[in-house]
Amino acid sequence: MAIDLQQVRGIAELARLDLSDDKLATFAEQLGDVLSYMEALDEVDVADVEPMFSPVEHATVLRPDQAAKEFPRAEILANAPETDGSFFIVPKIV
Repeated sequence: MAIDLQQVRGIAELARLDLSDDKLATFAEQLGDVLSYMEALDEVDVADVEPMFSPVEHATVLRPDQAAKEFPRAEILANAPETDGSFFIVPKIV
């Protein structure tokens, strides 16, 4: 698919790019090549191909999202500068 200089100029304007005529011609050629490649891909029969989210199969490395008490409260509060034994004490902001 061919893309003309006017279309490239419009795209450059939308992207707020100030391109010289030489650059516009270069980008027109490159964008035309990309669109031609997309047309070639459009001809490939993918009717029997199952959609996938990734081109490679891999197992998830994430743990299940389950609430669990992994640390005792005293151990967590030990890192705080000030506590009341059950909660953090923070400066009043108002």
